[in-house]
Amino acid sequence: MDKANKKYKKQVLKSLEELAKTEHVLLETMTNLMLLKELKENKIEFKKGDTFSFEDNIFDYSEDKNVRRIAKLRKKIMKTMQKLVDNSDFKDKEIEFLA
Repeated sequence: MDKANKKYKKQVLKSLEELAKTEHVLLETMTNLMLLKELKENKIEFKKGDTFSFEDNIFDYSEDKNVRRIAKLRKKIMKTMQKLVDNSDFKDKEIEFLA
């Protein structure tokens, strides 16, 4: 692999890392929005130490259109990340941060 190809691959990996961070922030944002609005409106409360698990598609059915919009964007980002991985010759070790 020549120097230009290595730089290219490195830049794609950097893009994937940034997209992964963005995806995580969007997931946190959607969760917080739902906790602040929908769960509160439905009088669902959590105490310290409680855990909350849900299916990923819960956001697609949110009453809040902002949550649905963010969910749609997050899915596009995830799909783009998958295509970048599929179309590149990465070693598992190089993309383990996506696990």
